[in-house]
Amino acid sequence: MHLTPLGDSALIVHVGDRIDEATHARVQAVMEKLEREPLPAVTELVPAYTTVTLFYNVPVAVAAGAPADGVVGWLGDRVAARLAEVPADVKPRRGRVVEVPVCYDTEFAPDLAEIAQRTGLAPEKVVELHQQADYLVYLVGFAPGFPYMGGLPAELAVMPRRATPRTKVAPGSVGIVGAQCCIYPLPTPGGWNLLGRTPRRLFDPQDDPPAVLRAGDRVKFRAITREEFEHWREK
Repeated sequence: MHLTPLGDSALIVHVGDRIDEATHARVQAVMEKLEREPLPAVTELVPAYTTVTLFYNVPVAVAAGAPADGVVGWLGDRVAARLAEVPADVKPRRGRVVEVPVCYDTEFAPDLAEIAQRTGLAPEKVVELHQQADYLVYLVGFAPGFPYMGGLPAELAVMPRRATPRTKVAPGSVGIVGAQCCIYPLPTPGGWNLLGRTPRRLFDPQDDPPAVLRAGDRVKFRAITREEFEHWREK
């Protein structure tokens, strides 16, 4: 692991250089260590695929003893001391399993036919493969509650981003790009290929926590009918 500054108020901890479950386990271990033993002036920790970014308050760091012209080094030394206690080999852990119902009807799957054509599979086989997989939430970002998930079957991991992104994607839309899968929690622009939609609300600012999914969770998709979709939405 090594550190690099990000602007004048953040440090990036580089945990690895591969997007896989082993690196993810180390990212989670770094997060847990820094949350359990918080550092002076650090205001936020942001995990990603291979990094953890620490945002900090410069005046608070100086008040805690950092030299005004050497906050990065002062804080970096303290981060490094904590990271030295994180094992090099962290075993992946089984996180929460969250079931997400998905309706794969044509209305909710505008790109399913294109996915089937590119993969050479029947649309029904695409749906079968998609819902049988076990997905890992690597991180949440882009929009509140937006999960970036790995675990897409190799047969489906062939779709590039759409050449022209949609200006508005309906909340609950399930998309794939490359080897990744996502769920749009809010109506936002997006360029992922859409093959279904969930009626489950994944982000509500009134809830605590507001996002249903978090890094480390496992997601299992379950196919539902249009009738079940409408019934769920009416709850």
